[in-house]
Amino acid sequence: MSAATSSWFQRFLLPGFALKAVIIGGGYATGRELAEFFLPHGPWGGLAGMLLAMLIWSGIAAITFAFARHVGAYDYRHFFQKLLGPAAFLFEIAYIIFVVLILSVFGAAAGAIGEAMFGWPIWVGGLLLGAGIVATVAFGTHSVEEVFKYVSWLLYLTYAIFLVLALTSFGHRISEAFAIAPPPSGDWALGGLTYASYNIIGAVVILPVLRHMTSQRDAVVAGLVAGPLAMLPAILFFLGMAAFYPAIGKEALPSDFLLRQINVPLFHWMFQAMIFAALLESGAGAVHAINERIGNAVKRPFGPIPRAVSAALLMALCLFVADRIGLIALIASGYRLLAWMFLAVFVAPLLTIGLYTLWRRPAPETNA
Repeated sequence: MSAATSSWFQRFLLPGFALKAVIIGGGYATGRELAEFFLPHGPWGGLAGMLLAMLIWSGIAAITFAFARHVGAYDYRHFFQKLLGPAAFLFEIAYIIFVVLILSVFGAAAGAIGEAMFGWPIWVGGLLLGAGIVATVAFGTHSVEEVFKYVSWLLYLTYAIFLVLALTSFGHRISEAFAIAPPPSGDWALGGLTYASYNIIGAVVILPVLRHMTSQRDAVVAGLVAGPLAMLPAILFFLGMAAFYPAIGKEALPSDFLLRQINVPLFHWMFQAMIFAALLESGAGAVHAINERIGNAVKRPFGPIPRAVSAALLMALCLFVADRIGLIALIASGYRLLAWMFLAVFVAPLLTIGLYTLWRRPAPETNA
């Protein structure tokens, strides 16, 4: 399909769905990341931090998409060759660390869900997730995009139902929590900045889906829309978490804790299935970016078998890390380091070199 025949969904919403797919992962979907970066600042401080992160995602995504289209870079290797030149290898190092960390988090989260729901050994859920990711990425970009689309509808529907059930079950606690909470103070902005910084790399991971855009306007609009699309489910979930602040912050799976409070068994199963699907789409997005990088580097057909083998080797490494460290420790110790790394090798160059490049010579407004 050429860019000229792309649908409005592919041009304006698919990038946001894809960004959400990469970001949501094991910590966002389970509530663990929200407990780590936002809940310590209280209901209002946490909400303010989330809105700050959303605005950062929108701004950086808009610039990223516009720069990628400007230089014709639809995978992260070419993107950083244009942005960093000879220093592009610095991003490669940071991205490898990022993928190993997030896939380890995903594996740990899948294992925790399997243990909580079925009493399985912790490694079983991670193994099932790894098999699903390998099967998805083996068939390339189209397969990954289909997962982004259908899982996104499942996710938004599930979070909408969650909000209704939460308001019905403990809505009074949510309103009381916000009524007595002090206004944002302290370092709530640091939590939002940190969370936005290590997650915004998703804007580069999803570059393959930008091929549907027809103009720089498409790129900017899709980037601005991407922030709210990515953050809305988290905000809905955070409202439910606020009802049990601060005790819920100690839960490894805040989602499971809230589902027990709602006490609707059928929805409990639906929500956990949605989390597993979210882990699948997030993992597929991260691994697919690496497969695209390898395929473009070898300059030869990179079919289903080599894609599957590459993904399987990577997942094996990450599941080993997950088994050794665990979900809470991975999120608490690794993500802040990633935030500083991506600020240095992605955000700072984008806001200087990238903006200067866009200002110096506008890109053509149409693609073939």
